[in-house]
Amino acid sequence: MKTSENLKKFGKLLYEIRIKKELTLREMCRKVNYDPSNWSKIERGKIAPPSDRKTLELWARTLGLKKDSKEFYGFIYNANVAQSIIPFEIMEEKDLVAALPAFFRTLKNRKPNKEEIDNMINLIKNA
Repeated sequence: MKTSENLKKFGKLLYEIRIKKELTLREMCRKVNYDPSNWSKIERGKIAPPSDRKTLELWARTLGLKKDSKEFYGFIYNANVAQSIIPFEIMEEKDLVAALPAFFRTLKNRKPNKEEIDNMINLIKNA
């Protein structure tokens, strides 16, 4: 999926959750101390959400998403995807993180062979 599509997908999610919570854009921004203009741009998929995990967690909690719930982590994950960064769940897995440089070098320099792909799939599945 293209970055612009990811931005729009997250923006739509953010908008839908806010509306379901019955918060106006300005009310939400007051609660989380965020600029309404930038919030609007995020909802419209024009700019990426903040990359700071604490900020995203504050937004999720303010929107009524319970910490450690599927919705909470889905919100954070979709924000990370919109930013085109590696989700924090992957970054917390030391073995997987150790394999990332080789993975990216492999993708950059040549196509991985079947064994390399299978090894990476197993690493991800077992993370």
